[in-house]
Amino acid sequence: MNQNEFVQLTTAFKDKVFRLSKRLLVSTEEAEDVTQEILVKLWTKKESLTSYKNVEAFAMTMTRNYCLDQLKAKRAATVKIDIADFKDSGATVDKKLEDYDSLNWVEKSINQLPEQQRTIIHLRDVEQYEFEEIAKMLQISESTIRVALSRARKTVREKMTKINNYGIK
Repeated sequence: MNQNEFVQLTTAFKDKVFRLSKRLLVSTEEAEDVTQEILVKLWTKKESLTSYKNVEAFAMTMTRNYCLDQLKAKRAATVKIDIADFKDSGATVDKKLEDYDSLNWVEKSINQLPEQQRTIIHLRDVEQYEFEEIAKMLQISESTIRVALSRARKTVREKMTKINNYGIK
């Protein structure tokens, strides 16, 4: 595999690697470092990449494992949603404030989920991966993923319902 082929292959998913690492590590600088590290590791394995059925899933698995190792080393356990990713330029000020507030509450609810549920909800709802791909990345069954995702969404939905119906709790 030459350099151009490698660049073409990794260009398709390097942003996803960055977003997953940012989701897990919070820091933009650390996420950039992880993205670079993963791309370097893929470059060193470039000759054997063609043997992988799904290089993107392999890269995402590498990213997840690398980030979890970083978190274990730092003993950090927080996840941050980048609010700038969700801004809508055409909305009114009231709508923007309401959306911003809702997004903050969703973020807080997601941050309170167990690590596995946070990862699954990110991969499925943000990165739009299929259940089969997530199962390969996390090395768990699709049914386990479906159950964890359902529970995570239910927990977030219940917390949001409480907030919206009863006030802040």
